[in-house]
Amino acid sequence: MLNRYSLSIIAGGALWGFMGLFTRELSARGFSSPNTVFIRCAIAAILFGATIIVRDRRGFRVRLRDFWCFFGSGVCSLLFFTVCYFRAIELTSLAVAAILLYTAPSFVMLMSLPLFGERFTGRKLAALAMSFAGCCLVSGLGSGETLGAAGLICGLCAGFGYALYSIFAKFAINRGYDSLTINFYSCLLTALGAGAVWGFGEPLGLALAEPGTALLCVVFGLAISYLPYLLYTYGLSGTENGKASVMASVEPVVATLLGALVFHESLSLACAAGVALVLGAIVVLNTGGKERRKYGTNLLHSWRGRQPGHVHKPAR
Repeated sequence: MLNRYSLSIIAGGALWGFMGLFTRELSARGFSSPNTVFIRCAIAAILFGATIIVRDRRGFRVRLRDFWCFFGSGVCSLLFFTVCYFRAIELTSLAVAAILLYTAPSFVMLMSLPLFGERFTGRKLAALAMSFAGCCLVSGLGSGETLGAAGLICGLCAGFGYALYSIFAKFAINRGYDSLTINFYSCLLTALGAGAVWGFGEPLGLALAEPGTALLCVVFGLAISYLPYLLYTYGLSGTENGKASVMASVEPVVATLLGALVFHESLSLACAAGVALVLGAIVVLNTGGKERRKYGTNLLHSWRGRQPGHVHKPAR
């Protein structure tokens, strides 16, 4: 049975699946892949910051000893996996790079064993295998394609970096920080890192070239970073890392279906089978015994604001 945490993760993954719609339009307007990384994270950081100002400015408070959590989720995860992913695309094909990226759930499950004491059950193993096989079919991996060592390493590093977001975000959650704080600093550090690596001038110049492009960039940051990261991080507060990572694999399914509906791309039988496998993995994870609720804090309550008599306590 899907609960609000699972639904939140699936919704976040589905929104990430819309990325292709925006990147194609931004590419037509002159944006490179590094430009889009900077823009989406910079816009998202502004939106998260504005939300914190409206809701509770104490959300900006971070203890210095916990800063590594946000540096990890921002620079070590979002920025690192993006750099590796772009390089993997250059060294291999888009399909191969996508498959290597979706080794992330495996890394999440393996790291969550010693770090958070999560169990690696037969149900999780079955869901992981179904999800990965489904992503392979959806991405259209060619059987005759060769893969060099450099491309393999970059692709696996992208998957590992992608997995690190769940790990560092869970550490931050367990230290009492809510999703707004986590995502504000993660996106802010990613944008600053991307600007330092690729430059600030070009993406800002393109974004401000005309009002229509500026509006598109705002919607891009809202729909592809602000909302999905907020939903995914909230879902992590009540779901095991391994399960969350597998459920987020709905992203390539949504991207494939949008490609068929919007861009009239062909949907092969193998691709349809891949969609069924990914959805089947989500069903497998959400059936059976009830999951113990010991993961993080209930962030939904923080969205409702402080109730009369409620004393706000900063994160420990």
